[in-house]
Amino acid sequence: MKLKEKVLSTMKSTDTESRFELYVTRTPGYLWARLFQKLGVHPIAVTLMSIVIGSVSGYFFYLPCLKMNLIGIFLLIWANWYDCADGQLARMTGKKTLVGRVLDGFAGDVWFFCIYLGLCLRLTPQWGIWIWLLAAWSGLRCHGRQCAIADYYRNIHLWFFLGEKKSELVTSRQEEEEYRNLKWNSSEWFHKLYLFFYIRYTKSQEDQTPVFQKLFQAIQEKLGGNVSDDMRQRFRADSLPLMPVTNILTFDTRAGVLFLSVIIGMPWIYFVFEATALELLRYWMIHTHETFCKKYIDEINVQQVQ
Repeated sequence: MKLKEKVLSTMKSTDTESRFELYVTRTPGYLWARLFQKLGVHPIAVTLMSIVIGSVSGYFFYLPCLKMNLIGIFLLIWANWYDCADGQLARMTGKKTLVGRVLDGFAGDVWFFCIYLGLCLRLTPQWGIWIWLLAAWSGLRCHGRQCAIADYYRNIHLWFFLGEKKSELVTSRQEEEEYRNLKWNSSEWFHKLYLFFYIRYTKSQEDQTPVFQKLFQAIQEKLGGNVSDDMRQRFRADSLPLMPVTNILTFDTRAGVLFLSVIIGMPWIYFVFEATALELLRYWMIHTHETFCKKYIDEINVQQVQ
């Protein structure tokens, strides 16, 4: 089996991964995963290394020195390779755990918190409190919602394309029911605590997609959760053009602008880019997705009348 085929075998779907992702991120991640597999390293250990390396990059972005900034860029790329490797390693070895899932989702937040902190400390002498306010808006308000909706649309796409079993699409109602059934005892407390926060994350995704929520409810109540192959294929065709946008809203483009802004000595550009260009892209993506979801709601309603 060729290297490309081996890498593809560890990915959920080529629909949700760009060519750039495949060669620049997933392939190095796969090679690291193979090395860790031979060394007997657990996926959680890889995730922890990713968190440490990505967090340390924030210090090098804080320093107003190009050589130090280049080290920071390399460290963040390295951390991202490990972030890919942990998931690939988990699928290769079958060592999938709740702790690993929690840490994997937590990793990127820790990286960017440290990077934001470093950049704000660096720019405070020139900007004062304003850089902190800008960073808070772009990071807490914009960044979080952009990544959340990108992740949600990928899971929706996989639900229609590959089916429920191969997608991580869940509703906050399902999570709340599971949360209520768990107890605060020694064996279930961590899972219950995880769900406490994950329910709020899922609700934030649902709040951004009111029309899709109506479509998903109609599928469950009027179609019994069974979507025809024709509708699956048509939905996939409508959703597929948005998949590159979800990649832009997550890491690659975001990191690219960060790297460029630091290299030219104007790190504030990154915050502005996140709060303007990426926000406009998020609004456009939601509008497009909600529009074609409305089409399928109307189609289901017509079928029910007939």
